Amino acid sequence: MSGSRARLEKQIDFILEIDRLKTIYRRTYLTDASRFENSAEHSWHIAVMAMVLAEHANQPDIDLFKVIKMLLIHDLVEIDAGDTFAYDTSAKTDKAEREQAAADRIFNLLPADQAAGFRALWDEFEARQTPEACFAAALDRLQPLIHNLYTRGKSWKEHGVQKDQVLSLNRHTADGASDLWDFAAEWIEKAVSRGDLPE
Repeated sequence: MSGSRARLEKQIDFILEIDRLKTIYRRTYLTDASRFENSAEHSWHIAVMAMVLAEHANQPDIDLFKVIKMLLIHDLVEIDAGDTFAYDTSAKTDKAEREQAAADRIFNLLPADQAAGFRALWDEFEARQTPEACFAAALDRLQPLIHNLYTRGKSWKEHGVQKDQVLSLNRHTADGASDLWDFAAEWIEKAVSRGDLPE
């Protein structure tokens, strides 16, 4: 078998494996509150959000393509690690360990050069040290927040989430997009005032 054929087969194996992300359901409802979204839908949604909202990034010359790549791969680890509910503190105790192991397995299905590139993007997203990672992380937090706002706090109410938890979890949005955090903070106050989020 030629090297290019072997490479292609590894790439196809990876593509088939990541299809499983469509079966991982989150605790975030669709905006019509009809069902939970899956992780693949979430990743697609925030990648499009990056294209629409790029002008709000704190860094004006952000590498948008890099942001989109991060957003499309950042949750692939959930195929093995599952989705950890953002407000579940006990589930977070081993989250990093589970996701690191998943990243090791899933990205290494690819040819070595692509595996290294994907892993580097994933690590960069997790570290939140670059302008691109900070903006990507901001969108990753903003999207479920918007969903909760438009479902009248459905998921928040089901899990007893309170305002201070929402503020604490989401305030790093400002690191990547301060305008988006200002918007979100206003909407959090509206959610409190209309009884969708306990004080």
